[in-house]
This record gives sequence, C-alpha cells and structure tokens, in this order.
Amino acid sequence: MAFKFLEKLSQNFIELLNDKDDYNVIIKVKDEKPFKAHSNVLKCRSPYFRKELENVPSNENYIKTIDKPNISEQIFDIILKYIYGGIINLENAETRFVFDLMMAASEFELEELFKKLEALLIETKSSWLRSHFSQVYHSIFIKNNFKALEKFFNDIIAKHPSLIFDAKDFNFLQEVALVSLLKHDNLQLEEIQIWEYTIKWGISQDPALPKNLEEWTNENFTTLKTSLQQCLPYIRYFQIPGTEIWSKVKPYKKILDKQLWDDLKQYIAVPDQPVKSKVLPPRTALVQILPVRITEPKLFSAIITYEHAAEISSWIDRKSGISSLFLINIPYEFELIFRGSRNGFAPQAFWDTCQGHSNTVAIIKVKGTNEILGGYNPLAWDKTNLYNRWDETKDSFIFSLKNDDVQNSILSRVKNYKNAIFCANVYNQQHYGICFGNDICTRSLRANFTLDNECFCKVKDYERSIRTTTNRFTIEDYEIFKITKKTS
Repeated sequence: MAFKFLEKLSQNFIELLNDKDDYNVIIKVKDEKPFKAHSNVLKCRSPYFRKELENVPSNENYIKTIDKPNISEQIFDIILKYIYGGIINLENAETRFVFDLMMAASEFELEELFKKLEALLIETKSSWLRSHFSQVYHSIFIKNNFKALEKFFNDIIAKHPSLIFDAKDFNFLQEVALVSLLKHDNLQLEEIQIWEYTIKWGISQDPALPKNLEEWTNENFTTLKTSLQQCLPYIRYFQIPGTEIWSKVKPYKKILDKQLWDDLKQYIAVPDQPVKSKVLPPRTALVQILPVRITEPKLFSAIITYEHAAEISSWIDRKSGISSLFLINIPYEFELIFRGSRNGFAPQAFWDTCQGHSNTVAIIKVKGTNEILGGYNPLAWDKTNLYNRWDETKDSFIFSLKNDDVQNSILSRVKNYKNAIFCANVYNQQHYGICFGNDICTRSLRANFTLDNECFCKVKDYERSIRTTTNRFTIEDYEIFKITKKTS
C-alpha cells in the first residue's frame, strides 16, 4: 500500500522558495527584478534551467545569475511557484496573461504546464484566440511546441485561407508554419494558387532576387530552391492542370528535381502512364456549410455573404483589415428588418418599416451590373420630418463590396459630417429613400425603385467614389439590417 502526501510536499517546497538563506541562483526578469532560487530544484524541474545553469559561471559567493528581461515579474512569480510547488492560481486572470504565461512556460520547457494552458485556451478562450489570430498564430511557431493550437488554427485557415495567405504579414510567416499548412489535406485553395503563394513566400525571403524573372541567373534559382526546400515536397503537382503547369510552374522548373519535371511533362502528354515521382492525393474539398453556432450572426441575406458581413463589421469597428475575429466570430448580430423583394420597392415602404431604427446597414444590389453598394447609419431613420433635414454623424460610411464581378471592396467614410445622412420630409418620402449625403441616394420619380434609374452616386460628402461606372443606377433588390453588438 502506498500513501501520497503531495499537498504537504508542495507546501514545504513553496516554503523553501521563501527561505532566502540557502539560495544559489538569482534570476533577473524585466526591470531587473531579482528572484532567488535553488539550482537543484530548477535543474530537476526544468530542462531549460538545467542547460542554462551549466553554462553560467558563479561569482565569488558561488551565486549564478540568469537574465530574462523578456519575462515580467508577475509571470515569473507564477512560474517559480509552479516549479517549486506544482500549483498555479489563475483565478480572475485575463486571457492575455494566460497566453503570456503559456509562452513563458514553453520557453522554460515546462511541458506539463504549457500543454495544460494550451488546452485551457482552446477549451475556454477560443473567441479570444480567434480575435488575436495573427499574433497568436505567428507566436506558436517560435518554438513549435503547440501542436494543439497549430491544429486549431490550421483547421480555421483550411476553411478561410485568406486569413494567412492574403495577410499583409504573409511573407513573414515562419517556414515551419507554411510547411504545416502545405501538409493540410483540407486546405481550400486551388493547387496552382498554393504553388503561387509558396513561390511568393520563397522569393520574399531574399530581397536581393531580381524583380524580373527573365533576369534570374542559375544562382538565383538555387537560392529560391534552398529557401523552399522544406515546402516543395508538399505541393501536389499532379493535381495542377496541364495548362497552368506550363504557364505558371514551368518558369520555375529549375527549382524542381529533374525527375519531377520530366514526370510532369509526361503526365501532361500521357496522363495514364505511371511516373517515378511521388504523386500526392488531391486535397479534400469541404462542403461550404456554415455551422450553426451562437457566435455567428443571424444573417438571412439574399445579397451579401458571411464574409461581406465580417468586412462590414470590421469597418464599423474601424479596423484596418478583416481580421480573424470578424471572419470567424463576427461581433455583431445582423437582423434583417427590410427587404425590397419582400416589403416592396416603394420609397414609402422603407420609411414606414425602418422608422426609429438606428445602427442600420443598407445593402443595395444594382440591376444589370452585379454591383453591391451600401452604407452604415448609426442614427435613427425619422419619417416624421416636416422639412428636409441633414443629420450629422462622424461614424457613417458607404461602400461597394467585392464579388465575382467586382475586384475589390471600396470603403468611403463621411468627410462632411453635417451632411452625413439626408432625411426626406413627409411629402418627399414617396420619392426618396435611403440617402447617405449626396453620395449614394435611392430615388424614384415613379415611386418604385425598380422602374426607373433615378438612384445616384456622387462624390461630395464622403471621401471617395464607390462606383467606377455611370452615377445613375436602378435597384434590383435591397435590404436593411439592424446591427447589434454581441454581449458574449
């Protein structure tokens, strides 16, 4: 029979930590705050300290000093108590603090602790992880210890590859992170796109490479091949159409093994013949069905997509780009309160339905061009005006959204705050509907937006034009959403 008295043992060791008489190690953290400890305990509990203490000389008093200026006093206090007593208390700790503690535990090679914190973040703080996507994703590959977080993020990236591949800091992605993504069977990109992103990343690793490929020397290709040597084996070359092999892979054939290039040429000519190179299977195409989750918006739109809602949300919060928070966990509820094809296209229908609603997003589908225009109004729509009125706000904006026919979204914030929103009087509401300054205005002389082309866009009260075609347009359909900040 065995008896374990671990609680008392833990308590005694924490008391030892508080006993300053027999210490022989000083650890200096941020602001040179000194912590006193015992080398035998540190070496027994942490592989990092075992290696570090072997290389640090003692002073005349046989004391060894280790500097860790990147670790805060609060973090190291918990680390040291864990090393001595095996206990940590995270009650009321902020998520950022838990993450920093996990990173520090990894640095000190405290595997039991950092894996426990990793699991805790995934199980209870997934929203925070998504909202700090780029920072966390890049951090976890510094030591490549966080396999659970790697899987957590890679599963997200597989469904939404633009989070990483179209990010501004893509070229700074660690090699091990890129390799991890290239291995992923469910990465939702065409294989030729994966090849192009990989080449882009490889070229960015050496700024000295010529911009013009025709100027490249054999040495330049060797440099690129060296940069991509860990990545190239995971490109699924035999899943790339022959025409794209010829137009997009062939220019870089010098970075491929000769046998692989010979096999690719053979595969294009006689695809049924066996090849000597390894043929990786095609990636799995996921069924694009959004799971029903409380974190996703109740979005019932006939015009915009989930990604459009994420982009609009980022603009409302004045974010410079669409981050993982807005793509994976949109912070706003989109409640449909009006749809032209449901409620009618008479301007008065808009005023009657949207009276008193504030924080609304208008979405307009332009007939004949597939353009999606719109605007955000933080103020309440008011149909009781006896006189035409301009409402003032600094937070409204108008936009056009990217789709199959439109290359990029365009955001235009209000510059003439006093003329941000136009509210027509009760007499003009039979002809005028939504108006964001003079820049996007729905109007119909026939009291039906689908029957004439009196709606117009200008550049006057907002920063820039949101259309490249003629300023007049006809509405095919339009929607109004009530936008509400989520509380959870």
